Amino acid sequence: MHITYRPKGVCSRLMEIDVENGRIEKVEVTGGCSGNLSGISRLLVGMTVEEAIARMEGIRCGLKPTSCPDQLAKALKNCI
Repeated sequence: MHITYRPKGVCSRLMEIDVENGRIEKVEVTGGCSGNLSGISRLLVGMTVEEAIARMEGIRCGLKPTSCPDQLAKALKNCI
């Protein structure tokens, strides 16, 4: 399954995620903090969708009510 998600309330502009058999195969994020998001993307590969959501959901960025990891969790909820 390929997910294309436009995050809201964060610096990143586009998230593309490939999921196969409940596991994350690939994550690409356009915009945002390049180094941090590249690291997060690599860490997610091989993780189950449920575990990734549990780890990232609710994370905030400074005073913002959301963050790029939180938005990734919202995108992944489209898989379950």
